[in-house]
Amino acid sequence: MNYKSALTGIILSGGKSVRMGMDKAFIKVDGIPIIQRTYDMFSKLFQEIIIVTNHKELYSTFQAKIVNDLITDRGALGGLYTGLFYSSFPYSFCVACDMPFLKESIIRFLLQQVDGFDAIIPKTADGLQPLHAIYSKNCIGPIKKLIDQGGYKIIDFYPLIKIKIIEENEFIALDKNRESFINVNTPGELDHLQQRKKSA
Repeated sequence: MNYKSALTGIILSGGKSVRMGMDKAFIKVDGIPIIQRTYDMFSKLFQEIIIVTNHKELYSTFQAKIVNDLITDRGALGGLYTGLFYSSFPYSFCVACDMPFLKESIIRFLLQQVDGFDAIIPKTADGLQPLHAIYSKNCIGPIKKLIDQGGYKIIDFYPLIKIKIIEENEFIALDKNRESFINVNTPGELDHLQQRKKSA
């Protein structure tokens, strides 16, 4: 299945990366910046790519729609709102910029689950994974409502929409090492990650 789905791939890259001390999106893992790894995969999967960032100049080399947050200082929730607002398609797959080990097989599996839901959310032993999920444009209104109420957590607008939760046992065979949902937040995490990969 090599065709590109009529969806948008949204990469949220608006964080300040304070804990990392640098822009997390450009940290190299296995010699390749995380943002490049994600972009290359999305280029195979989706007809449109949107990067939501507060530093558009850093992403000028990517053939993507580069947009600033429409609503500032709302973290990932504001980024998701912005991405969905600018998306050209009814559905979008959204990830954070600091997830270096995304699996094409799992993403394609999630795409097959859409069927009338407003959001498709995988759930692991750590809980729901809102930044490795599919959202429809029907989510824009509920997100805005939550933002207007002062909310900032993505999962807090889920009660306002029709969601489908995908349990870990449904997709774990596609990612037995549970790497898909790993993100890199600190230099220590990155070092640990790279050492683990070398010894694997």
